Amino acid sequence: MRGRRAREPRTSYHSPAPVLVDSNVLIDVLYQDPNWIDWSSAQLAGVVDEARGVVNPIVYAEVAANFATIEDLERALAPYDLDREALPWEAAFLAAKAYKLYRKRGGTRSSPLPDFYIGAHASLAGYALLTRDARRYRDYFPRLRLIAPD
Repeated sequence: MRGRRAREPRTSYHSPAPVLVDSNVLIDVLYQDPNWIDWSSAQLAGVVDEARGVVNPIVYAEVAANFATIEDLERALAPYDLDREALPWEAAFLAAKAYKLYRKRGGTRSSPLPDFYIGAHASLAGYALLTRDARRYRDYFPRLRLIAPD
């Protein structure tokens, strides 16, 4: 929109809108990352307390990599009461468009990145995205509401 400044990402959560939680935040909390545990725990707690947290199959798969069983993963995620949502077909199309732009800008990966699917899902659903790695989301989904560190 002309004449309007882009919204800066928020570093704390204060909205009842649903929030898609990125895998990096969940991994920080579940594995107690010493660099990110404080920020990620506080933000995830805010989402859990004030909104509806959501994960999709891509986030779930990224978090699941280091769990021996699905039951172990489910027990670890249970305290956060995150809703599971399927990835909308339209998100695959939007992810492909982001990937095409990525390649045009010199990106070398040979297939769409998981972040493109995650960003597309949040964008299409009108969700905010809780992530600590906002750069790619800002670049390819400029209208996406981000909850990210400065």
